[in-house]
Amino acid sequence: MPRSAPGFWRHRGVTAFALLPLSLLFALLSGVRRRLYRAGLLRVERLPVPVIVVGNIAVGGSGKTPVALWLAAELKARGYTPGIVSRGYGGSTEGVAEVKAGGDPTSFGDEPVLMAGVAQCPVFVGRDRPAAARALLARYGGVDVIIADDGLQHYRLGRDVE
Repeated sequence: MPRSAPGFWRHRGVTAFALLPLSLLFALLSGVRRRLYRAGLLRVERLPVPVIVVGNIAVGGSGKTPVALWLAAELKARGYTPGIVSRGYGGSTEGVAEVKAGGDPTSFGDEPVLMAGVAQCPVFVGRDRPAAARALLARYGGVDVIIADDGLQHYRLGRDVE
């Protein structure tokens, strides 16, 4: 089942208005967290290869995964060897795992399985994005660029382009 934002997020109304204080609190906490990373008070992990983060402030259906797939194809066409990391939303796998083409979407999430089949490059999932990227690089030493799908809010993984 594809992810998408609840309908009340797209329109002003009673439910959206009632949630406004929570959204303001979330914005404040997110801003503080981002500043802590920028100030170096929270640790950013840099990888030995460039990291490209694909993200959007919208939830579901805004085209992040198609952009990540397009980017992987374009990088491959230009002689790079990309790998993809994803959280694995919707999957049941704990920790870090490699996703193979034709893998089980209930284990890894539907988008990572799709990416593994379409992109024809290594795909790893894990809530801990830096750990997933390290595992990918350890297994596939020839990977020279990491694409972080839907990783805009995951500041711990250092990024070169977002």
